[in-house]
Amino acid sequence: MSDPLSKMEEIEFDAQNLWREETITDRTVGSIRIMTPITLDGNTDSERKIEYHAQTQIMTQGGALPIEGQIEAETLEEAVKNFGPAAKNALQEMMDRMREMQREQASQIVTPGQAMGEGMGGGMGGGMGGGGGFSLT
Repeated sequence: MSDPLSKMEEIEFDAQNLWREETITDRTVGSIRIMTPITLDGNTDSERKIEYHAQTQIMTQGGALPIEGQIEAETLEEAVKNFGPAAKNALQEMMDRMREMQREQASQIVTPGQAMGEGMGGGMGGGMGGGGGFSLT
């Protein structure tokens, strides 16, 4: 097994891809992450666009499931308006990925010696600090 400390020399912060992160929340439904591109001197990088990301969570039988997706917006006002559709789109994409993973798992050939359920992911868990969420129940 390799020494994890030996990999530390390879870690290098990407000075050309710096972002300032700000979080806006309504303390009920979720949060909007505002990602502002910056230059190495800390000034806003006008060559790149500000990004807005919706963050919320849904309640499942396994507990809270965090949902995050990019919001198409040019301003915070637009991001607030487009929060719901962005969150729904992110949830739909996640559900599509889960269905695809289930199809892949179901199509795998079980060979002798494989434990039942081996390779299957655990329950859905996790959570998101800060804002609230909504339930699909």
